Amino acid sequence: MAAILLIDDNETIREGLAHVVRKLGHEAIVAASGRDGIAAFRSRRADFVITDLKMEGPTGVDVLKEIGALDPEVPVMIVTGFGTVETAVEAMKLGAFDFLTKPIQPEVVRLKIERALELCAARRGRRKSEAISEVLRADAEARFPELVGGGEKMAVVRRTIEKVAVSDTTVFIGGESGTGKELVARAIHRLSKRASGPFIKVNCGALTETLLESELFGHEKGAFTGAIKQKLGRFELADGGTLFLDEVGDIPPAMQVKLLRALQEQEFERVGGEAPIRVDVRVVSATNKDLEAEVAAGRFRQDLYFRLHVLPLRLPPLRERREDIPQLCAHFVAKLGPKTNPRVRAVSDAALGRIMAYHWPGNVRELENAIEQALVFAEGDEITPAALPPFLQGGAEQDALSVPRELSLPEILDDLERQLILKAYAKAGRVKTETARLLGIKTSALYYKLEKYGIE
Repeated sequence: MAAILLIDDNETIREGLAHVVRKLGHEAIVAASGRDGIAAFRSRRADFVITDLKMEGPTGVDVLKEIGALDPEVPVMIVTGFGTVETAVEAMKLGAFDFLTKPIQPEVVRLKIERALELCAARRGRRKSEAISEVLRADAEARFPELVGGGEKMAVVRRTIEKVAVSDTTVFIGGESGTGKELVARAIHRLSKRASGPFIKVNCGALTETLLESELFGHEKGAFTGAIKQKLGRFELADGGTLFLDEVGDIPPAMQVKLLRALQEQEFERVGGEAPIRVDVRVVSATNKDLEAEVAAGRFRQDLYFRLHVLPLRLPPLRERREDIPQLCAHFVAKLGPKTNPRVRAVSDAALGRIMAYHWPGNVRELENAIEQALVFAEGDEITPAALPPFLQGGAEQDALSVPRELSLPEILDDLERQLILKAYAKAGRVKTETARLLGIKTSALYYKLEKYGIE
């Protein structure tokens, strides 16, 4: 049973509304003025407020503002006469849930009450969930300041990091470009017993074979044209710490042999040198390629794959953890805003809806770039849809899904998931195994979701 506050200076309307409320099995709290209604709400928090617009003393708009300040989760509906509909619309812009026009029809009131109570329950449930998540997030952020996201998928990533960090075994991080593989590598290093040692990174995909060998193992003076002095390689620099081999899937075949030996023996020679150099290095590698497919195609050595792939860790793409997008947006506004546009404090709900609907092929890195661009073009204290990059403004309908604005965040996520399943189901010709493959989930999980969303 819910408590519904009814404020109207017309006794007939007030009692008529109370009758509808009681017939629905809810408690009706009545007040004959805005002042009495606000006082009643202060002493007994209602779940829904219906207030007349025009009253002596505090008006319905005054009630709306006061209730919003006391408890923003409680929906407020305005009752208005025919000639004041425009004013009611303005009240909705201020945050009113809806408005009723006189004469009042009981059936319409019933429907609006049911919808308002559902909204209130969703808001309060979200507030509780957010409060719990905030506690868990604060603990996670204390240990993982590099990783933003309070969803279950990132919780799994954090638990995996904690497990592999205590070991000294080679770690392999898989995931699409822009998912944050280097951040994870740094977190593993920071939580390991090597944290006091160096963290050295090599981007294996950005160097030619000759340069990569010199970067990894160093070279002696005169080893090749331009080698005017001895250079220490990244393996030497990482001695006692962690060596992060980024884009390891791009290493040329000849270099794969040399890397395998260095990993197996923790020993190598500089280019142009003969003396073996021993090091104590933990290797963390990462790539956006499917290394199993690369091995099958003969482009990557199987023995090196097994040497690197001892402790695998997969980073989910952003489209698989959409629940983290609001937090990521807030993080990037706080991170980039002070230098880019200090006036901006948040992302508006309308802009967030478009951001949530996009599939983000570039993942977190692409989202960060989009927020930075939006900060540049934002004109107020919020990022609005008008400030977003063109691809989020409807110019790429095939990349976006519709998001009902009146839904709560959990409802938006469910709606997006249902739309994605329907699109994949149609693309797969309603073949469930193919649909599951397109979505990257197990067939058993697909059957559950089809049943959950009532998809035949």
